[in-house]
Amino acid sequence: MDIPYTSKPRPDTGLYNAKVGIWLFLASEVMLFGALFSSYILLRIGADVWPQGLLNIPIGTFNTAVLITSSVTVVMAWASLKMNNFPKFKLYMGITILCALAFLGIKSIEYKDKFTHYQVWLKDGTTLTGHIAGNPYFWNHNTLDKKKLDHIEFTSDGKHDAKAGDKGQSHPGGHAPAVKIERKDITRLSAYVPAHSTYFAIYFTLTALHALHVIGGSLVLAFFWGPGSKMWKTDPERFTNRIEIGGLFWHFVDLVWIFLFPVLYLL
Repeated sequence: MDIPYTSKPRPDTGLYNAKVGIWLFLASEVMLFGALFSSYILLRIGADVWPQGLLNIPIGTFNTAVLITSSVTVVMAWASLKMNNFPKFKLYMGITILCALAFLGIKSIEYKDKFTHYQVWLKDGTTLTGHIAGNPYFWNHNTLDKKKLDHIEFTSDGKHDAKAGDKGQSHPGGHAPAVKIERKDITRLSAYVPAHSTYFAIYFTLTALHALHVIGGSLVLAFFWGPGSKMWKTDPERFTNRIEIGGLFWHFVDLVWIFLFPVLYLL
């Protein structure tokens, strides 16, 4: 028994089964990200201090352009099938997948930078930002005690006093030679990881969840580009519908980033 409306739309709604399913799924996704964005807004409004200027805007801008490009190419892939041009579909879908991989690669570089960029709070009320010699990952002040270190070699790229830092202002000192900071002078040490602050906890939660959606979406598109494309020979209309559904999810992934970029990077 064949399942009705897998390829042909219902005459009363004009929709086929998969399109109804994807819109219901995307509705649940809107609720998920809507709750997270709402939490971000409430936490930011309730905070006396909110960090700014800690993310790389040029990298975020470039990644935004990459995802926008992928949205265009996935539409072109679907349009190519509608015009019965399978080679063009393969080309545009391949570009879409490459854009997804480029986005993830750039994001991983950005994550690595955060994992090795540290902030040190000193007993005199100042804080330093920079890198610890050897680029250790996820260190904090407790790590110093466990490793029984009496000092760290720190290359500073910025210095903040307590009052100015609380207002989000800084006194950048540029990259300086590594200096020795004694353990007894350190009150807190943290990389730019979720444990650093509420800001980075939200940043990693939202961007990592989005990255998982990018990975999932790109795997589906890669399947349609590769072994799944065999359906084009047996049931081209259903295959075209599948590409449309995959494209709708990909547009949602791109739209989420369009909101994430200004909220996290620019505001």
